[in-house]
Amino acid sequence: MILLGGLLTRAQAQETVRGLVLDKNSRQRLAKVYIYNVRLDTGIFNNVKGEFSARVRPGDTLVAALRGYAVDTLVFRSQSSLYFQLQPLGITLKEVVIRDTVRTAKQRYEDNLREYQQGLQRGSRGNILNVGQRGAGLGIDALYNLLSRQGRNSKRLQEILERDYHDAIVDYRFNAGYVGRLLGISGFELSDFMQQYRPSYTFVLQATDYTFVEYVKNSYARYRKNPAAYRLPPLPKVEGMPKN
Repeated sequence: MILLGGLLTRAQAQETVRGLVLDKNSRQRLAKVYIYNVRLDTGIFNNVKGEFSARVRPGDTLVAALRGYAVDTLVFRSQSSLYFQLQPLGITLKEVVIRDTVRTAKQRYEDNLREYQQGLQRGSRGNILNVGQRGAGLGIDALYNLLSRQGRNSKRLQEILERDYHDAIVDYRFNAGYVGRLLGISGFELSDFMQQYRPSYTFVLQATDYTFVEYVKNSYARYRKNPAAYRLPPLPKVEGMPKN
């Protein structure tokens, strides 16, 4: 019984596993991929080499998401390494260079990551536990950075950047062009419906194409019965505001 209990405890313990994300067609490594652990409801980004390291335990479901690719899901079953193969959503065209002064949302996001990289590292929990010749000990610098105001602010910044990335993934699938064609609506009705029935990030990651279409259609049926069910109240008028 003791041996069996020890084996069960070991099987349920978390372990660090390295992984890699590839383009399924070209076999090229993909960077800036968001790796989401469904059980923990947390996620990380892989590095510029397409590599990542995740804390998982047997049975954990991991999801990889990147703009322009279909999401890929795998279940950890004590593999020595994890591999995601993302399928491109569109047809690859010949590269065209377009120069413009306006930055896209993705470019601004990447700029923010580079600009705040040092701040994000201050808020990281990495190196809290140091292992040396004399055993394991707590890293004082890592603890200070994590608990200090600067560390807390950088963790908050990381949460904001990840939330913006989540919103971008939802916008990619739940967009006005797709919803408008699916339901045959436009204008105020389209924007009002999308504002009230915007799906969650987790649902967008996990839903199949069929499930997603059913969600949009069923939500629109509820919207038709009561168009103002989840409508936000109008902003209060402030006297003295200049008129454009």
